[in-house]
Formats: sequence, C-alpha cells, structure tokens
Amino acid sequence: MTEMTGPAPLSFELPGGVYNATPPRIVFGLGTRKRIGAEIDRLGCRRAVIVSTPGRAEMARAIATEIGPSCVGVLAEAVSQVPIELAQRARLAVRELGADCIVSIGGGASVGLGKAIALELALPIIAVPTTYSGSEMTGFCGITIDGIKRMHTSLDMLAATVVYDAELSLGLPTRVSAASAMNALAHCVDAVYVATASPVIKQSAILGAGAVMSGLRRVLRSPSDPAARSELLYGAYLAGAALTGGFALQHGLAHTLGGSYGIEHGLSHALVLPHVAAYNGRFAPEVTMIAEAIGAKELGGAIFDLLSETGLPTSLAAIDFSPGELDRAARITVETDNGLNPAPVTHDVVRKILDQAFAGRRPA
Repeated sequence: MTEMTGPAPLSFELPGGVYNATPPRIVFGLGTRKRIGAEIDRLGCRRAVIVSTPGRAEMARAIATEIGPSCVGVLAEAVSQVPIELAQRARLAVRELGADCIVSIGGGASVGLGKAIALELALPIIAVPTTYSGSEMTGFCGITIDGIKRMHTSLDMLAATVVYDAELSLGLPTRVSAASAMNALAHCVDAVYVATASPVIKQSAILGAGAVMSGLRRVLRSPSDPAARSELLYGAYLAGAALTGGFALQHGLAHTLGGSYGIEHGLSHALVLPHVAAYNGRFAPEVTMIAEAIGAKELGGAIFDLLSETGLPTSLAAIDFSPGELDRAARITVETDNGLNPAPVTHDVVRKILDQAFAGRRPA
C-alpha cells in the first residue's frame, strides 16, 4: 500500500461533445463589425442570411449593405425564448433563400434563432453579439415547445466565428445592459460548480465574474464609454465560455420563468441568481472562489447588492408575478432539472428559493 501525504491526487472526467467546446475563431475589438464580410469569405461562403430581432433590423440592414452581394437576405423576426413555430418558419425561409451561412446580429434572441436554424440545416454561424448574454459561445439552445423551454445541444449550433465589437452596444439602454450583464454573471456562477466543466472553463467563470461585475458598474456610471463597454463585453465573452461547461439549477429556474411565464431572459436570471448562489454556496466550495475573486464575503449577498445598484426589480413581486404560480414554477423546474446541480433539487428546495425571490430578501 502506497502512503500518500498532502492533498489527494486530482481525478476528473469530462463528457466531451458540445461541453467545454468554444468557437474556433474570436475577433474582438472596436470596429470589428466591418470585418464581417471578410469572415464570410474566410468560411468560403457566398450567400449569407442575417438574423436579428425587429428592434435590430436597422443595424442588420446596415451591415447587410456593408457585406454587399454576399448577403442574400435579412430575417428580422427573432424573439426571446425561441418558440419552435418561429424556428420552423425561419428554417423554411433560409432554405428558400439558398443561404450557405448565418450571421446572427443582436442579443440572445438573435443568436438563439440562428442556432435553431443551424440545428436542422447545419449551416456555419457567424455570431455578432450586441448584448452580454454569452450564448454566442455555446452549442446550447433553449427552444420553447408547448410552453416549456427545453434545452438542445449540438456542435452544429456552435458558431464558426464570433465577432465582438463593443461599439455595437454603446446605444444599449442601461436597464437592458444591466439585465444582460446579470445573465452573463449567472453563467459564471452556474458553471463554476458543475462536474461537466473543465478546470480551464472554471477559471474562465471566476475571471469572467470579476470582469462582468467591474464592467457593469463602469457602464452604469458611464454608459457611452467604449472602454467600459469593452470590459463588460470581455466579461461576457468569458462568461459565455464558462457556460460551455454546463449549467444547473440557476439556469433551470430562469428558463422556467422565461419559457413558461414570459419574463425577459436577463431579468429572469437576475431575480433568482442571488438566492441560488446562496443556496449552492453551502454545498459547493467553488462559489467561495468567485466571492474571493470579487472581494466579497458571501456571493449571494454581493450579487443582490449589485442587482440593487442596477435599478432593476429585485423581487418577483415587483414584476407582478402571481404568488399562486410559485408552486407550479417549482414543479416545472424540478421536472426539467438536468441533474448537474451540486445541491439537492427538490420541490421544497426550489419553492423556498422562489419564495425568497418573490419577497426580494437579501441572502444572509
């Protein structure tokens, strides 16, 4: 028998596939949107279709003009939570256009619709995020089917290239910026303790959390400062990389609130994140690593304090969520749980977290 002294030898096993896989090419910097045409050429494509939300249609059309003949159309129909009916219509439209690649411009809704198209058509994606959702980094996509948001995973949904240009976010309203940044922070928190995340990805989560929190506070002070926007976008990039490692209860709860109750995606994360962080912090030492990285004694309370600074609602009650729906929301979350949370996910546990989120109490 070999005698061992000190810490036990490391041992871990990663699932492979889409987990921990990040896009092979990242282009980050002010003004990089002008290089989208060159990125299309780099992929050997000639017929790009641009996907955006109606609100980003003007930006999408301007970039289509810059791309020129390599763009065959703009599909400005993306909405949050990616309803399956929209995904099916979009796939048909892209087929009819004869597109050979997708350029997704906008936030999580645009990126999500681009992924939902690629899931079936297997077209390469160039993602151009204008918010901080981080979805552009992953091969995961939540698609809402019959009122339930269900996760899909495929390497066909992993972007071939991501173009990060902080100039595209300069006009993003502060409230939207804050909600999106809280979404990014949720990626860091939820990824740091799942067994499917690699050690490299967990370090991205820790670094990303610090950059998101620092960048968000800078953006709140100076929304039109390109340097502040760049720091927050860099944090979102790291948070998106962290999300590739997997996710757990935090995302399960947010997906229930968004997919089944229509709560805006970033806000759904913001409202439950402090309480999930406080709960999982009692079981997962990795939560303490994030707290230490941001100079906080306890992560749940620190996140709640940041949420309070943003001016966003801090409780489900403040957005008129019906208390009569808390039990059903807990049931849906438990039924769709992926089994990766470091702490038990039972109806009673989730209901207590939702009760805390409903009341908006700062985690102790």
